[in-house]
Amino acid sequence: MRGWWQDLTDLVLPAECGGCGRPRTVLCPECRAALTGAAPRRVRPVPEPRGLPVVHAAAPYEDEVRAALLAHKERGALALAAPLGAALAGAVRVGPGCARRAGPGARHTAPEGRPRGRKGQTCDTGVGPLLLVPVPSSRRAVRARGHDPVRRIALAAAGELRRTGTPARVAAVLRQRRAVADQSGLNSRQRLENLAGALEVAAAGARLLVDGGPVVLVDDLMTTGASLTEAARAVRMARSAVRQVGEEEDGAVLTEVIRRMAGSGEVMDGRPDTTCAAVIAASPDAFEINRN
Repeated sequence: MRGWWQDLTDLVLPAECGGCGRPRTVLCPECRAALTGAAPRRVRPVPEPRGLPVVHAAAPYEDEVRAALLAHKERGALALAAPLGAALAGAVRVGPGCARRAGPGARHTAPEGRPRGRKGQTCDTGVGPLLLVPVPSSRRAVRARGHDPVRRIALAAAGELRRTGTPARVAAVLRQRRAVADQSGLNSRQRLENLAGALEVAAAGARLLVDGGPVVLVDDLMTTGASLTEAARAVRMARSAVRQVGEEEDGAVLTEVIRRMAGSGEVMDGRPDTTCAAVIAASPDAFEINRN
């Protein structure tokens, strides 16, 4: 477990660049450019899991980007949360969640000096703040790392979005309902099977997903798409459950309905699905085979 003094030291006196190891900088200009220099793009893994929402990513998972993500996640380089959050915010901005918040005919603006439609783009009208929903880590992983990396990056991304004119908040409503095996070494099909039914939304969170703004699932990395597919299933199921029970039932009834639906495989209630996703990085192949 990290001590508070280690966190403070990392923030005030960064030892080295998280991407290349250059001394006395959190992220050097070259590594920052690798992370956020290109416009985020839609990505699709091969094979593409059924139920995977539309996903946008900021950069391919290779070289400096891979090193920075691992430094933040596994080595506790917490100062990297800010640049990683900025990269995630860029992927959120170009996705359909931001467009839905703006609504038909709404105006997209870009801060002076930034290219229109890229990482400076903002949604300036809409029904409510974007809800960034982090894909949860297991409790064991959070304890071992001493922090929750995806939630930390999501908070930084929400702050960056608000700073540039897009109302956003983090809604950490997903939780693991059962243990899962270590994903390393599993292929795409095995990962889907491993995670099937593993996530759920708490009753209070389910109501927020229906009553709040557009939902954007967020994660640091997409490889096979299994985690985002399972997260999207849990969100869709929770929304359907809220619409079934209405506003009058208490949380215990709603929780029971969500779990009954999970057991039966019932998910959608006939309404259009509006869930989308954004990640910092995806496998290079997901960028190359881009069927926009």
